[in-house]
Amino acid sequence: MTVVPPSFDLLPGDPASPVILHVPHSAREIPADVRSGIVLDDAALEHELDHITDAHTASIADAAARAAGVTPWRFVNRLSRLVVDPERFPDEREEMLAVGMGAVYTRTTHKDELRPDGFDAAPLVERYFHPYARAMTEAVAGRLAATGRCVIVDVHSYPSAPLPYELHAEGPRPGVCLGTDPFHTPPALLAAAREAFAPCGETGLDSPFAGTYVPLAFYGRRAEVSALMVEIRRDTYMTEPGGPADEGLPRLAAALGTLIDAV
Repeated sequence: MTVVPPSFDLLPGDPASPVILHVPHSAREIPADVRSGIVLDDAALEHELDHITDAHTASIADAAARAAGVTPWRFVNRLSRLVVDPERFPDEREEMLAVGMGAVYTRTTHKDELRPDGFDAAPLVERYFHPYARAMTEAVAGRLAATGRCVIVDVHSYPSAPLPYELHAEGPRPGVCLGTDPFHTPPALLAAAREAFAPCGETGLDSPFAGTYVPLAFYGRRAEVSALMVEIRRDTYMTEPGGPADEGLPRLAAALGTLIDAV
């Protein structure tokens, strides 16, 4: 039997830290057997990866972890979200199914074909999505057992101009968008984030992207698990769509480090 290596890393932090920085969309890696199911040619795939990848967010999380007084834990996806998107619902609850972007994408950011009609997503969900979800659930359970609480901070980025796939593109696109959940985002966490990112410019709420990621075992059940999504507009720290980072990255990493220490 072929042993599939983990598609993610749990990078340990301080045993006393309740914080998990979750970085789900920073990678571009696609295994060869998964690549064979994607209809784009190599140039078109690179173009799509430039637009869909939250470039350099793993670097932001790494620098923030080093800047923080108490080192957080980090859960980092090492494969592209074009393999599976670990933050989607794997069933009909997922609103992004409307644009072909459920747990396994069948359409691109520009609504072109990514995988053929009738593509069977089940093997990818079984091979990649479920192990990722189990591992993240175990990571949260570990912080709960060790500290009595867990604070999940999702680290994402988004383009300065809307892409065709976006369902809620008409709203503001601030430098930093804070995604919240009515159950899992307490006011103190949101206030700490607003204060931490204030030096980085305009901070907005739930636009253009809303919500947080909490493993389903805890979602809506355990208030000790709090969560916040940090969506950083890409032109504030990099050359779009898929270019290098610039001087904005250390500034944002320092702000994220401040948030880690505050919570």
